[in-house]
Amino acid sequence: MDKPVAKIGGWQEKSRKEVYSNPWITVTHSEVVTPAGTDGIYGLVHFHNLAVGVVPIDDEGYTWLVRQSRYPLQEYTWEIPEGGSPEGEDPLETAKRELKEEVGLTATDWEPLLNMHLSNSVTNEEAIIYVARGISLGETELEDSEDITSVRIPLSEAIQKVMAGEITDSLSVAALLKLAYLQRI
Repeated sequence: MDKPVAKIGGWQEKSRKEVYSNPWITVTHSEVVTPAGTDGIYGLVHFHNLAVGVVPIDDEGYTWLVRQSRYPLQEYTWEIPEGGSPEGEDPLETAKRELKEEVGLTATDWEPLLNMHLSNSVTNEEAIIYVARGISLGETELEDSEDITSVRIPLSEAIQKVMAGEITDSLSVAALLKLAYLQRI
């Protein structure tokens, strides 16, 4: 059993027990005192990797989306290229690797677009998203677990897919809507 964590805000953790772990996540069960002073429980999913996404934009204002099957949803989704950055790896290097693996692209210019906490009521998962410019085309290097196809479309069309509900992945939605906002100011 892990040592209880100090009081944070109105929450007091009395005990914590790991109930499941694999290379990507650890699930813990905590006995807590709620902000109202009552006893309660809390289940948390702790992610081992930082989520990293990248929006590649070429000189013509086009971007690339990837379509892949997502096991938890049992459906295909359209997303920006994204993946997990292991502890100790520079997230920018992860973004470069994922862009090459999933879409076959390299880029010369990189800038952070946003940082996010994903589903912070039950997980500690964090994300960073980059914009990549100075695009060069190459070959994909898909992993065994990836069944990805990609498409090059105008950035404005990708933003419209978010607005139409065709893109629902949280990193993709946040990144594309932030770019839409930045283009308006």
